[in-house]
Amino acid sequence: MNILFFLHPKNEVAFIYKNDTLRQALEKMEFHQYSAVPILDAEGHYVGTLTEGDLLWGIKNKYGLSIKNAEDIPVITLPRRHDNQPVHADSNMEDLIDKALNQNFIPVVDDSNHFIGIITRKDIIQYCYQISKNHAAPTIKEVVQLI
Repeated sequence: MNILFFLHPKNEVAFIYKNDTLRQALEKMEFHQYSAVPILDAEGHYVGTLTEGDLLWGIKNKYGLSIKNAEDIPVITLPRRHDNQPVHADSNMEDLIDKALNQNFIPVVDDSNHFIGIITRKDIIQYCYQISKNHAAPTIKEVVQLI
């Protein structure tokens, strides 16, 4: 199956640029009610993932608690616990499922590593559920015969 079937294109996804400020990131994440967003560079390359936890720990440990200070802090300077690993547009379902086990969204990049969108864990689970729903579960007798 072509993974682009699941793609939420870049123009429908909230993201931040690495030079955006802490305040801009907070406001964008609050507005969209997202707990994590992709970070892009000025050329549109995927740089990493910013989470609510990264913001909170960065504010607490690195910058104090003043929201005024947040206007001068580029998000790229915040320590991040981990980045969601991207897949290329020609990846397969196995790659997606492997990434979705530990990520709530999977960034998708093109051959030049430009960010083109995301695939959500919810979309993958819905797809797998529909596949399983369309296939009848084996009876106990069928399972015993396999053993």
